[in-house]
Amino acid sequence: MMLQGRHILLTGAARGLGAEIARCLAGHGAELILADIAEDEGRATAKEVGAQFLPVDLGDPASITALAGSMAEATGGKLHGLVNNGAIATGIGGIGFEEIEIDSWDLVQRVNVRGTWLMTRAAAPLLRASGSGRVVNVASDTALWGAPNLMSYVASKGAVMSMTRSLARELGKDRVGVSAVAPGILTTESTDYVPEARHRQYSDGRAVPGPQAPGEITDVVAFLLSEGALTLTGQVLPVNNGYVFK
Repeated sequence: MMLQGRHILLTGAARGLGAEIARCLAGHGAELILADIAEDEGRATAKEVGAQFLPVDLGDPASITALAGSMAEATGGKLHGLVNNGAIATGIGGIGFEEIEIDSWDLVQRVNVRGTWLMTRAAAPLLRASGSGRVVNVASDTALWGAPNLMSYVASKGAVMSMTRSLARELGKDRVGVSAVAPGILTTESTDYVPEARHRQYSDGRAVPGPQAPGEITDVVAFLLSEGALTLTGQVLPVNNGYVFK
C-alpha cells in the first residue's frame, strides 16, 4: 500500500472532506493522527478509521504547540505527512466585500492562514526527521478564478497557495515536499449554504460535467503524501474536474 508505515497528521478531520481524506489515507495504509476542534465528531471518525485523535484549535498558537508535542510522542519523533485541511469555510460567504465584518475577516485569516503557517512550523522538525516529509495544503479554486461574495475565504486560500510555494523552497533542502490541492465546490455539508446557481455554475462548467464528491480528490491527496511525490513540490493542483485549468 502506498502509505504503509507512514505517520500522517490530518487537521480538520472530523467531518466532510477531512473525514473522506481520513478514510482514503487509512485505506492506503497510513498511520493516522486526526486533529480537529470538534472533539466528539473527531473521535468518532478516528475510531471508524483506526486512528488516534488529538484536539486542536488552529486559532490558538498554544493549542498547536501542544498538538506538536503530543505528535512527537505518538510518532517517535518522525512525521511523514501533514495535511493542512482545517479551515473556516462556512458562514462567511454570500456577502459583498464591503459588508464583511472586521472580526469575521480576522478570524478567517487567523485560522486559515496563520493556523496553516503555525501548524506547518510546529510539524517541520518531525517532517525533517522522517527523511521524506510531505505537506499537503488544502486550498480552493475560488482563489484561482476569483469567486465573488466570498472575499475573506478567497483571500485566505490565495495566501495558502503562496505559502505553499515559499515553504517548498525553504523545506526542499531537507527533502520535505510541500504541495496544495485546490478543489472546487464539493458535495459536503459545508457547501449546503452555497446558492444553487453557484453549484450549477460548477456542474455545467466542468470539463467533466456534474457534481463532484469529496471522495474524487482524496486519492490525489494520498499520492502527494507518498515518497514518489517530491517532484511536485511547490505545485498547486486544481482538483476540480476541469473547472479551472492551470
